[in-house]
This record gives sequence, structure tokens and C-alpha cells, in this order.
Amino acid sequence: MLHSPALITSGDIGLAVAFWVLAGIAIASALSVILVRSMFRAAIFLVLTFFGIAGLYVTLEADFIAVVQVLIYAGAISILLIFAVLFTKDVNRGSTFNKTALLSFLIASLVFVSMVITALTTNWTISAEAAPATTIGALAGALFNRYVLPFEIVGLLLLAAIIGALVLVREK
Repeated sequence: MLHSPALITSGDIGLAVAFWVLAGIAIASALSVILVRSMFRAAIFLVLTFFGIAGLYVTLEADFIAVVQVLIYAGAISILLIFAVLFTKDVNRGSTFNKTALLSFLIASLVFVSMVITALTTNWTISAEAAPATTIGALAGALFNRYVLPFEIVGLLLLAAIIGALVLVREK
């Protein structure tokens, strides 16, 4: 990362700019998920949040986590949420204000304040070791060689769950 002004290169500046732009997109879209009244639009903003987080992982050189973020969250979970929204009878109504909103806001505020205090009071150190090389090859080898059977079983289980959900929601 950035240690001193003499070591700053244009790549470091570009990476920092990309990080902050992606962080802004992720935060703005996450806030939009909460503030938008339409459930469908909230689901679309959630997809944008997932992609923004995947981009943050790329800027942090966590390539495997970025790919998993896109495949699992931006792909599978988002499609599941959009299906759930589309099967909902009154999509445009959104969530209504209820009695627990104030309590939920207070708890969320306490969690946020404790996270900010922890982030500001922690002594963050930068490692002197170089970043590890890409690990996608080793993880893919383990996933598709050693753990291929559990991986396929999970895939079949998810397929059965999707078929079951479609059977439950179909009109008779």
C-alpha cells in the first residue's frame, strides 16, 4: 500500500481512486436499498451493492473472494431475491412503518457507533510481507479434484430447492 510520498506511483493513485469510487457506489446503493419504497428497485440496488463490493475486493487483490462475490451474491442470491419480489402480490407497496422501527434504528446506531470507535481506536499495522500470488488455481484444483463430489451434491441440492420453489408458487 502507500507508505511514503516517495513511493507513490500512478498505479497506486489509480487504485486508491478506484477503491473510493467503488466504496461510494457500494455505500450509496446500500443506502438506496433502505430508502427506496419499491421492493423491485431495492433488489436492483442490492445487486449494484454486491457488484460494488466485488469491485472493492478486486482493488484489495482478493481475486477469489471477488469472483465468489459475483457468482454467489450478485448472481444466485440476487436472482433469488428478484424471483421472491416478482412472486410477491403487492410489489409497489414496500414496507410499512411498524412499532419496532425506532428500536431497530437505535440498535443499528449503537452497532455503527461501536464499529466506528473500534476502527478509530485500533492500532492498524501494515505488513512488511508481499501480497500473496493468486490463489484461484490452487482453490479450483482442490474444489474440482478433491472436493468434486460434495460440490456436485450441493449443486443438485440447490437445483432441487429451485424446482421445489417453482412447484410451490405455480398457479393451479
